[in-house]
Amino acid sequence: MSFVTEFNKLPLAALVQRSLTASTQAVRASLGKPELSLDDFAHLISPAGAELLEPLSRRSQRMTQQRFGKVIRLFAPLYLSNECINSCQYCGFSRDNPILRVTLAPEEVRREARALLGQGFRNILLVSGEHPKFVSTDYMARCVGLLHEEVPSLSLEVGPMETDEYRPMVQAGAEGLVVYQETYDRGVYATIHTAGPKRNFDWRAETPERAYAAGFRRIGIGALYGLGDWRLEAISVAAHAACLLRNCWKAQLTISLPRLRPCAGEFQPLTHLSDRELVQLVCAFRLMFPDVGLVLSTREPAKLRNGLIPLGITLISAGSHTEPGGYTGVGREKLHHTERGRIVELGASEWATADHRPVNATSQFQIADERSPHEVADLIRRLGYEPVWKDWDSALTA
Repeated sequence: MSFVTEFNKLPLAALVQRSLTASTQAVRASLGKPELSLDDFAHLISPAGAELLEPLSRRSQRMTQQRFGKVIRLFAPLYLSNECINSCQYCGFSRDNPILRVTLAPEEVRREARALLGQGFRNILLVSGEHPKFVSTDYMARCVGLLHEEVPSLSLEVGPMETDEYRPMVQAGAEGLVVYQETYDRGVYATIHTAGPKRNFDWRAETPERAYAAGFRRIGIGALYGLGDWRLEAISVAAHAACLLRNCWKAQLTISLPRLRPCAGEFQPLTHLSDRELVQLVCAFRLMFPDVGLVLSTREPAKLRNGLIPLGITLISAGSHTEPGGYTGVGREKLHHTERGRIVELGASEWATADHRPVNATSQFQIADERSPHEVADLIRRLGYEPVWKDWDSALTA
């Protein structure tokens, strides 16, 4: 049974209500179980669960160390293009935003990747807006094939595709696919996605299953917190993860917990997930899914990331740029606007900045943790953990 079929039958409203009204006794009972149900997960993220955050955190930390040891994997996003045909109110790349856009040539992508390799990264996530005219399947496969010669672990975060479209990328060397549903609230989803293929909720929700059928060995999912009610989102992500663990069991699963950040378009969050609630959510996901990787990006500030590392996080980004060419400056000479798929050259005034710095492509969102990769790695060591830059090599399955 596909996730969408299961999701349509999920008593979401009842589960959210159960979470809001759970007692501390119910939370303690769920904490004592070796395997948790969605009801138990709802208890752990309840207001009553927040009152028991200390025992929740201790158990989460203990379970993470039992399953993963004291290691934290590091990765970096590499943005290929900020072109997009979707109108998404919360995203800096939305086609409605008059931003500076560029798509890197494959050789420019390799220059960016080599800069990341020079910083120590061996795990790179290729990210792109969704625009088939600029970011075709052939382009993606070519970029993957070019980088696969030097980068041991490559994953993709690109617009959803058919299974047959994914296969050339897997064959070229991509091992993972990340796709956020953004929000699992169908009403909110329809409101904030105003145009483009991303409006199709079901098509996006079924993407991980198509990716698995294409041969990806890592699958990543998540919601973007700040759009729908955070408890509804979390319960939906948990249901999605449980479905994928049953049906896509040969792949490793990760769950990301991104919160909205400022971006072009100045969209304001519709809901709020506090730092304390984020800590509670990380611990609840760890107890619900002991063997699933939990991902934390540079969207979060350094102090909060430091505190979350021991509690359940297993994979973090560092030194990130969320614009194409952000690591080396490649592509600057090709900056332009895009109107209805047509490139519009910049005017002379748009090439100048008040402090004479180079003009860059527009980022997807502002990062919060601006520490260098090695500063983050040093912090991980000071916390008593080992930073892992590489945990996989394609030679293992060659």
